Amino acid sequence: MKTIYIYLLDTLADWEIGYIMSELRSKRFFKRDVPEITIKTVSYDLTPITTMGGFTRTPDCLIADILVNASSTLLLPGADTWHEQKHQAILVKTRDLLDAGATIGGICGATAALANVGILDDRMHTSNGLVFLDMFAKAYHGHPHYLDEPAVSDRNLITANSTAGLLWTKLILEKIGVFEVDTLTAWYQYFSTGDAAYFFELMQSLPANSE
Repeated sequence: MKTIYIYLLDTLADWEIGYIMSELRSKRFFKRDVPEITIKTVSYDLTPITTMGGFTRTPDCLIADILVNASSTLLLPGADTWHEQKHQAILVKTRDLLDAGATIGGICGATAALANVGILDDRMHTSNGLVFLDMFAKAYHGHPHYLDEPAVSDRNLITANSTAGLLWTKLILEKIGVFEVDTLTAWYQYFSTGDAAYFFELMQSLPANSE
């Protein structure tokens, strides 16, 4: 069984996790025989958070409840509140998860938080620019490993800038292996271009159409 954890914090950027949450929860394009997936929201306590878009959500569990193993995935969305001390606990847990082989996805402001605790110092990564990291992550020393790309996957860490929620989602779905390769390719092409031909390819790639 795979467990997907989404970290909740005030001012969470709703749109950055829109694609990944929709596909993981709906399972509408999953391949056959995908192991059971459990999705849980997690935070430093069970106080409801308010997203940047004004939605309120109560976490399902606490950081201490996260299973530290290779079957776990932790998604860290962008937010304007990553600098607050109370989020240090999830960053400590993130390092434990990386060491255990779990998949970590960080986007936008979360990349600065990762940078500030040294997690990006020895992995290829991206963010909202080097100037952004130098400004918001004073302890960052990962400059040699920075790639000026919308999203980057290195081993079990996937990072993205604030505009790359779609590509970030593609890389996460690829890493956790819930889509067939041709389904994921057509899915990304359709949602990134709007070309209806890719929607047809997407539908044709699904298990019900491959018998």
